Order: sequence, then structure tokens, then C-alpha cells
Amino acid sequence: MFNKSKKKVVMPVQNPDVRKDNFEEVALGYTLEMAKEEAFRCLNCKHTPCKSGCPVGVNIPEFINAVKNSDIELAYKIISETNALPAICGRVCPQEKQCEKKCVRAKNGEPVGIGNLERFVADWYMENMNESINVSEKSNGIKVAVVGSGPSGLTCANDLSNLGYDVTIYEALHCAGGVLSYGIPEFRLPKDIVNNEINKLKSNGVKIVANVIIGKTIYLDELFEMGYKAIYIASGAGTPKFMGIPGEGLPGVYSANEFLTRINLMHAYLEDYDTPIEKLKKVIVVGGGNVAMDAARCARRLGADVNVMYRRSEIEMPARKDEINHAKEEGINFLFLSNPIEIIGNSNTGNVEKVKYIKMKLSEPDASGRCKPVPTNEEPCLIDSDCVIIAIGNSPNAVVTNSDKSINCDSRGCIVVNDSTLATSKENVYAGGDIVTGAATVILAMGAGKKAALQIHNDICKNKSDAL
Repeated sequence: MFNKSKKKVVMPVQNPDVRKDNFEEVALGYTLEMAKEEAFRCLNCKHTPCKSGCPVGVNIPEFINAVKNSDIELAYKIISETNALPAICGRVCPQEKQCEKKCVRAKNGEPVGIGNLERFVADWYMENMNESINVSEKSNGIKVAVVGSGPSGLTCANDLSNLGYDVTIYEALHCAGGVLSYGIPEFRLPKDIVNNEINKLKSNGVKIVANVIIGKTIYLDELFEMGYKAIYIASGAGTPKFMGIPGEGLPGVYSANEFLTRINLMHAYLEDYDTPIEKLKKVIVVGGGNVAMDAARCARRLGADVNVMYRRSEIEMPARKDEINHAKEEGINFLFLSNPIEIIGNSNTGNVEKVKYIKMKLSEPDASGRCKPVPTNEEPCLIDSDCVIIAIGNSPNAVVTNSDKSINCDSRGCIVVNDSTLATSKENVYAGGDIVTGAATVILAMGAGKKAALQIHNDICKNKSDAL
């Protein structure tokens, strides 16, 4: 049976009028019937273009075929062969720019909903089986350390553990997950999903040590002294960027990182936690990416009127289309071709009171390939605001590299690695994910983690062979 529909099976979602007041997950997931209906849209192409678009190489046609046959357990096992975090990827991966972009069905309609199907399979397995697939070989007794428990670190640790290594992840925060825990809101990625995926890694032998800052609490050389034969640095890009405009230091101005960490990791939206955010009324979010959408939608759920200020047009916004549409449905306003030039405080309290901004126009494309925004000749505008959230990007965390100058970095602060091996300038130290590329996607970071795990394994095996 083949489903000739040119459109995906629509993902059920919470009503916008309801969800704008709660932090429960917006997308509700497919039923088995929906999943099978969508699976039968797959053409099962022999040359598997969708697989080539997946940074971790999931065998997409095979797992979709298993869904067609109602063998969801098999579908999960196929996905898990290459993807350590399927329930997470099914929710936050930009499939429309990766696997689904390569789908043949996209040439004459909508691509197969690969992400929706992956989410369904992972959720079904979690609900009906709730056990890890232990593919670890017998332990080889060789210790490897991973710095950071975000998607890249978790993936590298999982793959090394499956190869028999004794892997320990060192995490600076009090809980694991990195950006999955502190950066992505509950309504987009429930934290019990994150915790479940992490617990599966632990059950396969991966150890996670929290509240340890590599480069402060322990140094890289000390890890080697502790018996680790290789180190993978996956500490991410958690240092927020600011605009450098007057007023950014006023009370009521947040980086998106701080705002989202208060919400996601410190539960500021819940009354019984001691990390509240002041009652917000008029919020300006500066930026146009997924982080900006997350911050805006969180502020909306805290009861604020929210305006997203973006210096380009909607077409150039890097945020996922679904996130933009969900934000609009929830009553968030957009000020396109607008750029703040000053944040003005109240003369009595000092708190944020207004934002001064200028109108922009688009000229020739810049280095990003998007049209460059330039100021118009119009007079600056003022808009009332009691909170401004800056969401214009992040830089790599520099704690590790500042503590060990033998690791080379580029002008952005990103660790320089060999593109083929992910090896750094320090012997037996590798790096990948946002600490190398700058802020990118979860799945690209996972792809680096897989690549690093295989390279570490190959190098250790070669060194053992050379020593014989």
C-alpha cells in the first residue's frame, strides 16, 4: 500500500489559546495509525538520499519500513544503531534542512515526516519497553574522559561505551544534558525525555560526574594522570554575545542563556522554586533564531506581551518555520527590519523602561549568504519595555582552553581541530560540537561525537599495536 498524499500527516498540537499559558509540550505526537499512514508515503528509494542528509547516518528507509509493518521495536533498534538520542532528535532536529530536504517526495509536495516518525518510534519504545539496548562489548579497561554532557559529549560517550571503553563524562552544572537541559524549554523538549535518554546511557555503563569544571576543578593534564588515555572536549558554546549598545547593563536585561537557564534548569516558572523572575509585562526579544523563539515563547507563558525584534525580514530568519508559526499562534508580535540602538532605564528606578530602535533595509548578501541589513534614514523609534532579552548568538566556553594554552584556538575562541580526525594540537585530546564550530544544531554536534568516538578508538588501537 502506498500513500499518494502530497502532504504530511499533520502533527496534533495543543490549542494555542491553551498552550500559551502552560509549559506542557506543544506537539502531541502521532498515534500508531498516523505513523503508519505517514510511513506509507515513503518511496523506499534504493539510493537513500535521506540517509545522506542525516549527520549521524540513521538508516531511515529501513526504520520507516519497520513502522509500515507495525514492528516499532525493530524500528527503534534500527535508529539506535547510529543515534543515541532518538527521542530528542525527533523533537529538535531541523529535519527540514537535513534528511527531509533530501527526500524525493519533496520534489512534488511535502517530504516524508522523518522527524515525526522518529519521535513516534522513540516515544513508543519509551512507553512500551523502557529499557536500553545494551550493545556494549566486554570492557577493555581503557579509560576515556568526555568534557561536557551535551549532545556531542553524550553521543561520543555512548559510542565509546559500546566499543568497550570505561567512559566518564565531566559536567560543570549540577545535572547532565548541556543545552538540552538548560537551553530548550519544556514545551519543546520535556526534561523527562532528556533524563530518560541520559539514564539509558548510564545503564550501559557511562559514568557522569556533575559539578566539576574541567580547567578549574580538574585540569586536562590531571585527567591523564588519573589514567585516562584520551579526552574528548565537548563543552559547547554557552557564552552569550551582546550588542554593545548603551543600557545593556541595566536591570531587566538578560542574555537568552541566563533567561532560559532560569526557566529550564532553575524552574523559575514554578511557584515552589526559589529562582523567580520578576513579573514581566512588556518584553523585547532581540534575534531571529531558535533561541530567540524559545525565549519569546517562555516570556509569553509568563504572562508578558512579547515583541521579537529582528534586523532582517522574516524570510531570512534562521529559526525553524514551525517555531515561528507557533510563536505567532501564541500571540507573539514581530518587528522585522528593526534593530535596537539603546536600552533606556527609568530615571528613578534604573530598570528598563524603553528601547530605542532604528528601521533597517536589506542590501547585498553578506558572508552568511543572507541580505545584509543597513539602517534607513528614518528617525529612531521608541517602544515601552520592562525586559529585554538578547538572543543574537553564543561563543564557545573558554574555561578549558584558557587553562591549557597548548590547545590552539581560532579568532572566535573555537578549538582548532584536524577536520578528518577532530584531534586538537594537544596529544590525545579531541574536540567537537559547538566548541569547534560555534553555535550549531544538536544533530551536527552528535555527528561530531560519533566521528570523535571512532577516531579515538582507532588511535588507541593503533597505539596499542605500535607498542607491541
